[in-house]
Amino acid sequence: MLPKVNQTMFIQASQDAGQEHAATLRSRVADMNATSLYLEIPLDEKSGRYHRARAGEEFRVTYYTAEGVKHQFSTTVTGFRKEEAMSLIEVRKPAAEEIAREQRRSFLRVEAQLEIAVRIGDKLRFVALTEDVGGGGVSFRCERKWPINPGLKLMCWLLIPYRSGSIEHAQFAAEVVRVKEAEPNHYIVMMKFDDISDVDQQKVIRYCFERQLDFRKD
Repeated sequence: MLPKVNQTMFIQASQDAGQEHAATLRSRVADMNATSLYLEIPLDEKSGRYHRARAGEEFRVTYYTAEGVKHQFSTTVTGFRKEEAMSLIEVRKPAAEEIAREQRRSFLRVEAQLEIAVRIGDKLRFVALTEDVGGGGVSFRCERKWPINPGLKLMCWLLIPYRSGSIEHAQFAAEVVRVKEAEPNHYIVMMKFDDISDVDQQKVIRYCFERQLDFRKD
């Protein structure tokens, strides 16, 4: 599946390949045509610096579809385009057969304690902490006083902090898949996304990708 406009892209640049801890850059597809993708200037969120690409530079690009399938391809910077508010990097658009894709659907899932606001029905609301998060759903710990059972639909708002220091919110409806008891007097509630926008799902996937990179460096 070819990337779409607004798709979040994770990039490793060839000029950084020799570094011990090569930076993973984040960008977004701003536009495309039959032969090219136009990317926002890639950002190294750890340093807060923008990557100064050059013509002929090679990029190794990773992205995830809404279904959780990982895709990768290699491309080359072919030029630059000036817009009113920003500059864009033009890279060669890959042919479908050049994109490597995982055969199985498997969202990144990482352990994380993030703040999540939960609403049950119209009146019951509480705040909890996640146990783990992933592109397909989250789990959280809460007190047993809340009436939560498998099959229940919950409305949730997830607070997502990134390495850059920026904070985003993702809103979604989720279905409870499993509930297990945990001490002291708590439940672990496992949920899968039932209704989440592509934009908010990409926020969660981006967070998981950053966490995965942090784990690899430890």
